[in-house]
Amino acid sequence: MGVRVGVLGLSALLVAGCAAAGGSGGGGGGDSAAATAVTRAAEKAEQPVSLRYRMTGRTPEEGRIKAEAAMGIKPPAMSLKSTVLSGPDKGTGEFRLVGGVLYVGSDEAGEDGKHWIRFGAPGSSDTPSGIKVDTGTMVDRVRNNPSHEGGFLAAADDLKKAGSETVAGVRTTRYTGTATVDDIRAAYRDEDKSVRQRTEKSLAQYEKQGVDELTMDLWTDAEDRTRQLRVQGFGRHGELDLTITFLDFGKPVTVQAPPASDTLDMAEELKKARD
Repeated sequence: MGVRVGVLGLSALLVAGCAAAGGSGGGGGGDSAAATAVTRAAEKAEQPVSLRYRMTGRTPEEGRIKAEAAMGIKPPAMSLKSTVLSGPDKGTGEFRLVGGVLYVGSDEAGEDGKHWIRFGAPGSSDTPSGIKVDTGTMVDRVRNNPSHEGGFLAAADDLKKAGSETVAGVRTTRYTGTATVDDIRAAYRDEDKSVRQRTEKSLAQYEKQGVDELTMDLWTDAEDRTRQLRVQGFGRHGELDLTITFLDFGKPVTVQAPPASDTLDMAEELKKARD
């Protein structure tokens, strides 16, 4: 199907952990004023807004990576392109959500010579080879705003304000701290069930990488919006160090469907398989 597992696995990591709702049921033992500011930023992340963001850094399994994304609210649209810069999974993968239809692409063409797969409306699809693809889950991941994870910082016992800095031309306040995955999980134990479940999915992604403690830096602007988030840790296979910078809040986002001539339509493939 022409989709590199490693690259698209990276895309899943980038957004799967970002489904946690902002704010926490109970903070750590850090600066209370800083915790309040962090919680405000996490709550702000819950509000739907069109935005763009870019990510750079490394993960324990993929190594050096980069990514860029755009999220549109009206109409709902999303693109997420991620690149593994070295190693056996080197390459670029991309998700696009256009008109309620999910497209998954890669820089490496499949046996049919095409670079994209059209999965249709979100749901559960069976590929011709019998592999089940949960596109509903994939779409949920793509739609999520990564700044939600800034709320995890409120669980840090050493949370503190770390001064003022300019990020992408915007004056921001920086907060920093370190919390274990268990600390974060405990901080959310009194939240609603849906919030706990989303948080658990997020934390599970870090645990899957062998990361059990996160050092976080959060930069917020005068409107309590997250302008930058850095997450660091160490996993079984090496270092986790990802920085996400948020741009263009509230500006229109247009995402185009890939060319039909370069796209394999999964619905048609399923029909052929049944016939």
